[in-house]
Amino acid sequence: MFELTDKVALVTGAARGLGQAIALKLAAAGADLALCDLNAEWAEETAAQVKALGRRAECYGVNVAEGESVTAGVKAIEKDFGKIDILVNNAGITKDGLLIRMSEDDWDAVLNVNLKGTFLCTKAVMRGMMKKRSGAIVNIASVIGLMGNAGQANYAASKGGVISFSKTVAKELSSRNVRCNAVAPGFIRTPMTDALGEDVQNKMKELIPLSRFGEPEDVANVVLFLASDASAYVTG
Repeated sequence: MFELTDKVALVTGAARGLGQAIALKLAAAGADLALCDLNAEWAEETAAQVKALGRRAECYGVNVAEGESVTAGVKAIEKDFGKIDILVNNAGITKDGLLIRMSEDDWDAVLNVNLKGTFLCTKAVMRGMMKKRSGAIVNIASVIGLMGNAGQANYAASKGGVISFSKTVAKELSSRNVRCNAVAPGFIRTPMTDALGEDVQNKMKELIPLSRFGEPEDVANVVLFLASDASAYVTG
């Protein structure tokens, strides 16, 4: 049901955390992986694990916040693999702080990576997907983009934007059989979330019905579903 043999998946922020878990889940289902991170060497560990599963993996240094870097990266991937069937926009950062003390630089940095990066990567791959009339785009948002969170105005705005962006892309590309969906994880254990203060973590746990934090594998399972033909009637 979740077969991805002969598919090529591009995953951003693939060096660790959610990106690494997603890459390995897609590889286990049969996909070959184009692993993108700010520094290509950072993704080598993920690539080694993908290859251990018997799948091809190549690493690319891409700054998702810069258009030229994204365009060059996607062109290189399309040249190396011949196509891109699946895009997972996972790269993301946080620069938390109360709005009254948040600098313009911290606002711009988070919006540029989390939202602009999703826009740039989607735009770069969509032409190829439209031409072959198939493709799946999965954007990693966050429950914070739906409910907001004190001290994360920039992050909440970026992830709320990813959700609305995904719905719009789904409508624009549906006639070409290209699907676009967003996943809005709750509190998932990753190096990025581990850096949050204990008070923040405890407050988030109080809001979770299962009273525990999720694991990267939990999110990767949802991404696999949305990237596969099992979700052929799911978009937006």
